Amino acid sequence: MKGLPRLITEKKSPRDIYLSKRRTEKIVTLVLRIGVLAAFIGLWELSAKLEIIDPFIFSCPSRIVSTLGSIDPTELFKHIGYTLIECIVGFLAASLIGVAIAVILWRFIKLREVLEPYIIVLNALPKIALGPIIIIWVGAGVQAIVVMTILICVIVTVISVLNGFMSVDAGKILLLRSMGASKFQILTKLIFPANIPALVNMLKINVGLAWVGTIMGEYLVSSAGLGYLIIYGSQVFKMDLVMSSTVILCLLATVMYLAVAGIERLTKKKFNID
Repeated sequence: MKGLPRLITEKKSPRDIYLSKRRTEKIVTLVLRIGVLAAFIGLWELSAKLEIIDPFIFSCPSRIVSTLGSIDPTELFKHIGYTLIECIVGFLAASLIGVAIAVILWRFIKLREVLEPYIIVLNALPKIALGPIIIIWVGAGVQAIVVMTILICVIVTVISVLNGFMSVDAGKILLLRSMGASKFQILTKLIFPANIPALVNMLKINVGLAWVGTIMGEYLVSSAGLGYLIIYGSQVFKMDLVMSSTVILCLLATVMYLAVAGIERLTKKKFNID
């Protein structure tokens, strides 16, 4: 009828409904993550206040904040800087070296067949056992810590990346060969693009391993760094300093992981990967 307002209802498309559902799920996941962390911190603090746990041994959030506030900021950032640089250098070097070795092993089949058992053995070898040898080889300094980080990461990188290379559909490789493509063209046009998710996952794994290698190296030989603070704090029984350094390590590792996650989002967007 004329003069009556028309009610227009817009019906959402299936795509809009799906995207809205995905956004809601992400928000719920984020809230739950924050909630778990807040509950853990609150329970830890409450347990220390009620003396369910000994705050002198286990520390607590309030004591950690107090300890961090009592440290000279210049001194603290010096230790953070040492550890962060060692970790980033070792992380990048191990990732690049590991990918390069994986490419060589993919390119030369006979070399891969010969070296495969040795790679498995090296992966099983506890790298901390090589600590004294590394110090003799490269000296007692930052270089020893970086080498330790590389050794921790590089074998895992080689294995994970090589497995990704080998999983590419053989039919596609055969098709490119039949069209006259060289090994380099197959590598750059097929193998690498097909393994972008595997390469990003390798970086995620190396984030954790790089921090493990850095702290292990600082345990062996260091005069500065967060690992040094942990060792010093345990020797003089300052557990608040130990826990404070550990919390800083967790925060730095989280930031580094988020950076890699950002790279993952960019690559997925660029290459339209779901």
